[in-house]
Amino acid sequence: MDQTYKPMTADSVGDILKEAGAEVQVRSGRSENYSAPREFSFEVKAIFPNGMGLHVVARQFNYRDPWEAVGRVNDMVDAMLLRDGALSSLPKGFSWFQGIEEECGLDEERLREVVACIAGVNPKLYLLQEMTGDLAGS
Repeated sequence: MDQTYKPMTADSVGDILKEAGAEVQVRSGRSENYSAPREFSFEVKAIFPNGMGLHVVARQFNYRDPWEAVGRVNDMVDAMLLRDGALSSLPKGFSWFQGIEEECGLDEERLREVVACIAGVNPKLYLLQEMTGDLAGS
């Protein structure tokens, strides 16, 4: 198995979101020594020009065997979609957030796909699919 683990940090996730045009807030959680009381390693909140929001959380460090990566890393994050400040799914037709409000266990490549998807959403699709009764999860 030739899987390369690329650790993510609050700053690297923030950079991915900024590259997509989002305004970003970053907050660290648990430290390397687990001295901070929060139950996550870091969280990043973003709002895109289209009004959609994304809340990305690295819930815990993953432990890797020495041949995979060194010690504890954050190579997966969870992402929650926000619309008008509340958790939301995406309208039908998208690859992500179909009938769910959270995508879990995203590596950097999949996170980039989610970010590109959210950045490209036209919020008027919600209105259209609400009018036709086609909105996923409704």
